[in-house]
Amino acid sequence: MRQEIKSSCLKRLKRIEGQIRGLAGMVQDDRYCIDIVTQIAAARTALRRVEEEILRDHVAHCVEHAISSGDKADQRRKIAELMDVVSRADR
Repeated sequence: MRQEIKSSCLKRLKRIEGQIRGLAGMVQDDRYCIDIVTQIAAARTALRRVEEEILRDHVAHCVEHAISSGDKADQRRKIAELMDVVSRADR
């Protein structure tokens, strides 16, 4: 993973970690259910953005490298990994 992507993702994940702690506090304080669900959706969206950033970087470097290497087995492996993770994300 490129350093700027790593830094960006870590920053986002720390923010998400704070959101999750806030959610636990909301549950502990018996906050209004819809407010909690709204914050859960926001945290889920934030995680999805981190996931997209990491996947984009993976395709731009790991998959691109496999393609340019000419190694057919590595190409198939990288594409299969990518398809597997994308199909799991849809579930």
